[in-house]
Amino acid sequence: MKITDAGRRRIGTAICWFAVAPGAGWALARVAGLDRGPLVQLLAFTPYALLGTLVPLLLALALRRRWPAVVAAVVTTTLVAVVAPRALPSTQPAVTGPTVRLLTANLLAGAADPATVVDLVRTERVDVLVVQEFTPSAQAELDRLGLDRLLPYRHLNPVVGTPGSGLYARHPISGGGIRTLRGGWGFTQAYATVAVPGAPEVRVESAHPAAPYALDQTGHWRTDLAAQPPATPQGALSVLAGDFNATLDHGPLRALLRTGYVDAAAAVGAGLVGTWGPYDGDRIPPVTIDHVLVDRRIAVRDVSVRPLPGSDHRMILAELALPHALPRP
Repeated sequence: MKITDAGRRRIGTAICWFAVAPGAGWALARVAGLDRGPLVQLLAFTPYALLGTLVPLLLALALRRRWPAVVAAVVTTTLVAVVAPRALPSTQPAVTGPTVRLLTANLLAGAADPATVVDLVRTERVDVLVVQEFTPSAQAELDRLGLDRLLPYRHLNPVVGTPGSGLYARHPISGGGIRTLRGGWGFTQAYATVAVPGAPEVRVESAHPAAPYALDQTGHWRTDLAAQPPATPQGALSVLAGDFNATLDHGPLRALLRTGYVDAAAAVGAGLVGTWGPYDGDRIPPVTIDHVLVDRRIAVRDVSVRPLPGSDHRMILAELALPHALPRP
């Protein structure tokens, strides 16, 4: 049976709409914050979805299908608008106080190479180290390699397996504590207030909400993210760093940012650098689920992602400039 020109045109139009539909649904879910069920995991790959939307756009343009091309262009533009800012440096607050170098590392239940951590602390003169999945054996090995001399102040909760957490500092700390999350995994989060000479005190916490690795875990993930300490823009300075098991395409993390935090990597244009994925051999594209969230009154000077052998995560090293003083209320 011979297909007429009109029939070929209808088939071409249908193919274009079929190609455009997945990207349109993805953009709608991302903008509307529909991270529920399987969409929680999928939305972590939104930067890759953005690249995928170029295919139906080019197809619709090549076939000269006006309305599919218009919709495809809107979809691509929408995803560019939510993804691209992470690759563009933003204006930083004009502060001239002391610099603090903060490092966060997920130790994968103590399997990560401790020498890599200690060497980086030493060579980069790290002032604050926060660790997740921190075990008693990891603590012993880190100290054996000299971490106790480099960062003598600490508040630690080593636990066999994945719940452990720790905070190390070059400067004195006070008000240390351990937050136990109730979302189902029992992860803990060490926190303390760090006294940095020449600046107001800074509250630092090692974040580790539950992972949404299965559909029945997404509720725990959401509960743990909601339990994270908000920023206090009218009070003390605050930094929240660690493995959030969430990207900036997840609504609960964006809600946390709106309390007064800034994602340090995104602030310097490094917000698309992967921190979790293929580093332990899994065949999965890297995504950015580790973050350093800083009070908006803190300036971010630099952020770099560093390898950590033995872990499925990479470390984040952030250089932060603090204000000399906080304005009077």
